[in-house]
Amino acid sequence: MPSLRGPLPEYPWDALAPYAELARAHPGGMIDLSVGSPIDPTPEVVRVALAAATDAHAYSATAGTLALREAIVGWLHRRRGVSVASSAVLPTIGSKELVALLPFLLGIGAGEAVVHPRVAYPSYAMGAALVGAEAVAADDPSEWPAHTRLVWVNSPGNPDGRVLGVEALRRAVSRARELGAVIVSDECYAELGWESPWDAERIPSVLDPRVVGEDHRGVLLAYSLSKQSNLAGYRAAFVAGDTALISELTNVRKHSGLMPPGPVQAAMTAALGDDAHVAEQRERYRARRAQLLPAVEAAGYRIDGSEAGLYLWVTRGADAWECVADFARSGILVGPGVFYGDASPRHVRLSLTATDAEIAEAARRLRG
Repeated sequence: MPSLRGPLPEYPWDALAPYAELARAHPGGMIDLSVGSPIDPTPEVVRVALAAATDAHAYSATAGTLALREAIVGWLHRRRGVSVASSAVLPTIGSKELVALLPFLLGIGAGEAVVHPRVAYPSYAMGAALVGAEAVAADDPSEWPAHTRLVWVNSPGNPDGRVLGVEALRRAVSRARELGAVIVSDECYAELGWESPWDAERIPSVLDPRVVGEDHRGVLLAYSLSKQSNLAGYRAAFVAGDTALISELTNVRKHSGLMPPGPVQAAMTAALGDDAHVAEQRERYRARRAQLLPAVEAAGYRIDGSEAGLYLWVTRGADAWECVADFARSGILVGPGVFYGDASPRHVRLSLTATDAEIAEAARRLRG
């Protein structure tokens, strides 16, 4: 059967299987720091809202309930300093779905380019592959090619935890508009700033008035509740920004049946209205990071970036797979930098999504 795209690569995490086996052989067992799947409880306020909405006999609204749209608008204003109308937001079935499907939803195809960061979550490139478009890894806006139709920026970044300031975001938006491309900022870790100035200041959004003023033309932000609210299993996220783009995406998603379930929409509404559980979760991660980071340094690794987000991005100058093996011999499973593009052959990523006891034990092992 003819296809615009070639065969997709194997799922990268499958390559970790032999290292997981090595880590499990450790006398104390394996501590898995390779993925960022939350392990802490889903907040009670969210579970109560979900349970109360289980009489979901009707089809849910693709555009989201009015209560959810208003909750997103309120959260954006309160937590991100962004003002949008309720017609400029749209719930999605998790953020990975949006990342992978957005080129399709925007009608991008062969002969066009999707730009993403050089060190990046692989789903940006997969979204391009799924529609036969070219994936271009480039951080410098001057390097973005003329046939670019979609630009992804990611701040705070996964895996490297870097934060883009107002000026960097302004340059990115300006170049995308010059190319006639849509620019989307994946901001899923924006509540998790650790180092100066991001531990005290709001991490800038691409829709921050200092970046775009009041003009959201061609600009979107994507956000997920997976990390801040421990809702990874709920598949709860949203996109916001340019009203015309949101309208277009809503229409295509209606035709495609991409409707977040009604009970999940109720749970999202509750989560977005409660900041207390987010602050509590942030402090859990702060404490885990404070334990793990110095132990990783004591083991001979340098911390790069990692100023925000859920990961430590580290190197000791050796091949990434060699480092993965070294960690595995200590019973710790980590992710190699090569999973995040060709620019990171000597880095590995450690996640903070493990229990307090597991993080403490990992730190103990690393200190020897």
